[in-house]
Amino acid sequence: MNTFENIQKFKIKIFQKKLISICVFFIVSIYLIGIFAPLIATHDYNSIDLYNTQNSPSKENILGTDKLGRDIFSRVVWGIQTTVIITFTTLFTGTLLLGVSMGLISGYFRGKTDIFVMRLGEIVSSFPEIFLIILLAATIRPRIVNFIYNIEDKFNLSGLANSGIIDYFVVGIALLPLSWFGTMRLIRGQVLIVRELEYIQASQAMGTSNFRIIFFHVLPNVISPVIVSASFGIGAIALSEVVLSFFGIGVQPPKPSLGVMINDVTSRGATSVSVLRDHPEQLLPPIIIIWILILSWNVVGDYINEKINPR
Repeated sequence: MNTFENIQKFKIKIFQKKLISICVFFIVSIYLIGIFAPLIATHDYNSIDLYNTQNSPSKENILGTDKLGRDIFSRVVWGIQTTVIITFTTLFTGTLLLGVSMGLISGYFRGKTDIFVMRLGEIVSSFPEIFLIILLAATIRPRIVNFIYNIEDKFNLSGLANSGIIDYFVVGIALLPLSWFGTMRLIRGQVLIVRELEYIQASQAMGTSNFRIIFFHVLPNVISPVIVSASFGIGAIALSEVVLSFFGIGVQPPKPSLGVMINDVTSRGATSVSVLRDHPEQLLPPIIIIWILILSWNVVGDYINEKINPR
């Protein structure tokens, strides 16, 4: 019986390693495609050719063309770049920078600071996530548009507003309130434990500054939950960006996005049924890409969590 169980465990480990390798390969491949989109794309993502609309896949257009004759493959590649930029910027500003900083401050200083940070996070997280994101994106867009145009006029930066930076700001700020609280709670819980250890108390007794204690003694010992939280959070951020773009308040045309591509196909009423039947290549690529990305990050997150927290 023990031999059989050992064989089963060995098979599971082999399968798990293969699955992790495949997921890592998909993640790296997708992000490399996004980074090198200008080199990989075969056409201008916004090049319209009304004489070649709804074409099936061919040598000239690998995934065919859409209703305006735009190359679907090129739009998917540039849409991946949009997802890559937004996931990384939101991850570093929200999950890592804001979440880790607030968790360290809340757990180390405790008292009124801890109460304020926790209540603030609970108030924000009590709202339905997708509705809060949509509300923020819809309300801050006009202000960001005016801000960017003012900068463009003041510093003579022609083309800044059309570069897509407005969309990145809108989506990033909309996702920011919901991307930090989970990480903050994880860090706070670890800090509450670490701050009571003897070497922290010894540092305090020696007169070491709070800044040095927090970032040089506490942070290195509570970093493990951040890695796990970040691996799970990237998939959620990518999905939120697609949803915002799908509803028309995220990335705006002509800037390509996987959500915009899905919306282009599914928002045409009765004609969308015939498009899905005759040209599924217009809808399947963006859906498959985002599905693979989210699934891969979740699998990798589970694996990292198991290795870091074996209990």
